[in-house]
Amino acid sequence: MALYLPELSPTSLQFPHPTQALTEPNGLLAFGGDLSPERLIAAYRQGIFPWFSLGEPILWWSPAPRTVFICEQYAPSRSTRRFQNKHNYRVTINYAFDQVIDLCADTRGIEETWISAEMKTAYKQLHQLGHAHSVEVWKDEQLVGGMYGIGIGQLFCGESMFSLADNASKIALWYFNQHFVRCGGQLLDCQVMNPHLASLGAVKIDQAAFLDAIAQLQAMPLADHCFKKQVLSL
Repeated sequence: MALYLPELSPTSLQFPHPTQALTEPNGLLAFGGDLSPERLIAAYRQGIFPWFSLGEPILWWSPAPRTVFICEQYAPSRSTRRFQNKHNYRVTINYAFDQVIDLCADTRGIEETWISAEMKTAYKQLHQLGHAHSVEVWKDEQLVGGMYGIGIGQLFCGESMFSLADNASKIALWYFNQHFVRCGGQLLDCQVMNPHLASLGAVKIDQAAFLDAIAQLQAMPLADHCFKKQVLSL
């Protein structure tokens, strides 16, 4: 039996409810539409995100269960702490968004990344509008790691990370999480579990709990300075 997948209207920002997503593949909800800032923000506010490969239409997802970091419970490993004490990487926020998203794409093979030119253009525009943010890890003056995502109130929707030096992406996550908590942040969405996220302490929560959380957190403000360009410290 063929599975029905709704097509988004080009003139409406309305999405199907996340509970209507397919269970196989997990979370596939709809296709079509565009990557305009208005549609992307509407999607994230409902727990929906785009993910598609070259040659595919825009596909929209909302998997269940959802993988998250509960920010107050996050703690880096002792080995990561020891490494940073020894090497003292510098960590910044919103210093080099374009470089971070480009490197998130470039450090993966063409068949491994969904970060196409179209996606990069869309998220760079979101950054210019103040919705998308990057974390950078520097070894001396070289950018060696980082991550980027979307800020929605006290929720941060992580999209991708990269590492060109030992532990760089782990340190990006650690420093950002500490900073986010100090600003009032509560939840970091990372969409779908994988072994790397599990090793860092990500957990799965059921769809209803996630949707309830984002409905509340998107309306709760952060400290004004949270996403201002700055050097992060612990």
